[in-house]
Amino acid sequence: MTITQLFNIANIFVVPFWLLMIFLPNWKVTRRVMESYLPFVILAGAYLYLFVSSITPENAQALSNPQLTDIARFFADETAAATGWIHFLVMDLFVGRWIYWEGQKTGIWTIHSIALCLFAGPLGLLSHVVTYWITKVFFPGSQTSEAVAEEAVSSN
Repeated sequence: MTITQLFNIANIFVVPFWLLMIFLPNWKVTRRVMESYLPFVILAGAYLYLFVSSITPENAQALSNPQLTDIARFFADETAAATGWIHFLVMDLFVGRWIYWEGQKTGIWTIHSIALCLFAGPLGLLSHVVTYWITKVFFPGSQTSEAVAEEAVSSN
C-alpha cells in the first residue's frame, strides 16, 4: 500500500463517524459505535506505521529540539505530511467524540461544535467549551441534569 493510498483510506475511514455524530447523534447505533475505541486503534496503527517510516536519523535529531524551519522541512516530506495529517484525524475525531459524549451526558447542544471539530479540531473544542459555559451561566434551567440525560441515553 502506498502512502497516498493510506492517506486516502484514512480520510475516508473517519467520515462515517463524523456523519453519525453530526446527523444522527441520538440514534442507538451512533451511541454504540461511538462507545468503541477501535477506530482510534486502527488510526493509531496507521499513524505508528507512518511515523516509524518517516523517522530518519536527521529527522529524529531535528525533532528532538524542534525549530520551526526544521519542522517545515520535515513536513515537506510526503510520508511525514501523511503522518501529521493522520495525527490530526485521530486527535480531531477523539476530541469530537468527547464533545459528542459530553452532549449526550449533559443535554447541551453540540452539533455545531462537532462540525467545527471535523474541520478545525481546536475551534470545535473551543466552541463546545463556550457553548457549555453560556448554557450553564445564561440558561441553567434548560440544561438537563446528568441523571435525566443518562436515563434518556439508556432508554434509547
